[in-house]
Amino acid sequence: MKSSFWTDFKNFAMRGNVIDLAVGVIIGGAFGKIVSSLVADIIMPILGVLVGGVNFSDLKWVLKAPREINGVEQAAVTLNYGNFLQMTFDFLIIAFSIFLFIKLITRLTAKRKAQAQAQAAATPPEPSAEVKLLTEIRDLLKAQEQSGSK
Repeated sequence: MKSSFWTDFKNFAMRGNVIDLAVGVIIGGAFGKIVSSLVADIIMPILGVLVGGVNFSDLKWVLKAPREINGVEQAAVTLNYGNFLQMTFDFLIIAFSIFLFIKLITRLTAKRKAQAQAQAAATPPEPSAEVKLLTEIRDLLKAQEQSGSK
């Protein structure tokens, strides 16, 4: 039986892994926005106050001063190392935040697994239907053996 290209594509796109990946990317993007806001709106202002109000993005090294040529203003040539520092701090704070989040999730998952294992160990599993049937047969055979020996 031949399947069409669109059927194959639909089967591929509707696989659980692809859907899970799409959901993960969307949630990751939203989480990234939250962490970026945390860094830009909460942590960096506090860090700026601690280091004396320095705004890292404004730090630059002027390689060539601005000048005017034929009545046209030429912009200065600058090396914006402050922006690099800002992005580096953002990365480190975001990476640390994600590390803490993953560590928290791992700890919660480990506790839940440990609780589930403790519950499983505390309650013996229900015997299967075959085991129950064999137990009944054994008990009947023992009963017949005891009544036959009397």
